[in-house]
Amino acid sequence: MNIILFDNQTRAHLLPFTFTRPVAEIRIGITTIREKWERAFKIECSFFTQDYLAELFPCIISDDNVFIAGNLLPSKQLVDTIKALSIGEVLKDPQNNVLALRAGSFAAFSALENFNTIVYPHEFISINAKHELFVLNNTVIINDFQELTKRRKSHILSASNTLIGNPKNLFIEAGAQIEGAIINCETGPVYIGKNAQIMEGSCVRGPFALLDESVVKMGAKIYGATTIGPYCKVGGELNNVVMFGYSNKAHDGYLGNAVIGAWCNIGAGSDASNLKNNYGEVAQWDYASQSYENTGLQFCGLMMGDHSKCSIGSMFNTGTVIGVGCNLFGSSFHRSFVPSFSTGNREKGYASYSIEKVLESERAMFLRRGMEMEEDYVKMLTHCRWLQPTDDRK
Repeated sequence: MNIILFDNQTRAHLLPFTFTRPVAEIRIGITTIREKWERAFKIECSFFTQDYLAELFPCIISDDNVFIAGNLLPSKQLVDTIKALSIGEVLKDPQNNVLALRAGSFAAFSALENFNTIVYPHEFISINAKHELFVLNNTVIINDFQELTKRRKSHILSASNTLIGNPKNLFIEAGAQIEGAIINCETGPVYIGKNAQIMEGSCVRGPFALLDESVVKMGAKIYGATTIGPYCKVGGELNNVVMFGYSNKAHDGYLGNAVIGAWCNIGAGSDASNLKNNYGEVAQWDYASQSYENTGLQFCGLMMGDHSKCSIGSMFNTGTVIGVGCNLFGSSFHRSFVPSFSTGNREKGYASYSIEKVLESERAMFLRRGMEMEEDYVKMLTHCRWLQPTDDRK
């Protein structure tokens, strides 16, 4: 059985995060969606995604392929149902959305009418909008924690720390450093990845996940449900934030009910609103409809795509969406939607940001991590640049 995770119609609603990755490479909970399926099936998965992403995320075809929607999260019941599919069968939800199918060839997607349909009657978790990444993060961290720590023993928490709650709700991987922190596990589990660090004076409430090599700076205040991806640095105050990886919010400032992509940097003293003054529902830019859509949420903060940066003292209104590769500065509130590859601010206007300047800064950021940007990645980012509008962005 060969597992292929495919992008479906939800990809457009998950932009800007899916400009630079397949849907299944999104992180929610502790791991990415792909990693959850690989753990469930105990095999590596590949992707059926956009052509310009295929070199970085190839599709591997065999004689027996199981295609699974990339926005779908596994459960034991769902995995067992998918394993029981025969070639020529498609699993759908009651709304006729394809959850999975089993086929002997790649041509299956163009011939679904020939498949025998099985309706999945049980509840399942799927990600259908970008704000659901933080809304569902509480549940998914708990599920991931149970799977990742099953029959494993945590490393010991140093006596210099204060632990509130059941020690079974704290798991520390090898090499992690935690000193002088307050960790509250009563509100949910806390997972600390390999070689991660929580500096003295920090206060953390679960559910919380700090992935490999990431750092929580001194005096940080972090509320659940928050996920900090690998190789990140965070400080200040965070509440219900998902940060993908290699991104920094290393200084004071508030970020709540937010999703931050990879390779982002949020300047010192920057703040992002997550609640309107009138306590009304938050509307947010939706790439699929090319308009603002109500989220149904009272709390909804910043969504920032990969490789975007903002200067010190930046301010963002409730529900702001920032695209890929932006360079933002100034102390006034930014527009509630800033297209990818934009530079500037609301007062002086936004201009198109050249791919050459983006690549220059990103190569420098990669080098700071001891990494080099590969040519396939450069090609992918360059393609993303030409997907964006060329207006004057004012």
